[in-house]
Amino acid sequence: QVQLVESGGGVVQPGGSLRLSCAASGILFSRYAMAWYRQTPGKQRELVARITSSPITNYADSVKGRFSISRDNAKNTVYLQMNSLKPEDTAVYYCYGDGRYYGFPEYWGQGTQVTVSS
Repeated sequence: QVQLVESGGGVVQPGGSLRLSCAASGILFSRYAMAWYRQTPGKQRELVARITSSPITNYADSVKGRFSISRDNAKNTVYLQMNSLKPEDTAVYYCYGDGRYYGFPEYWGQGTQVTVSS
């Protein structure tokens, strides 16, 4: 059974930091590109950051210089370090695993809420 389980969300004041984690099970994690997306009510889910198996990273312009994605293949976990948080970062954050390059399926986590508010 494949699972992507996010953790680390919560409420934080503007300027604060949070670290999200996504623990994967049931997949060959090292072969998966992993990503974080976020979604707010009434809007499409948007890519926040992505890390390939190489690893190569890329970020949405809105989070460059503030967020950092990393992975630990030994722990089957991907992280999103979020610094200098802004109210507009408030969203549900989803972990995404993309194994299509190696012929594997793609998977989504259940999401974790991040709220940036004073």
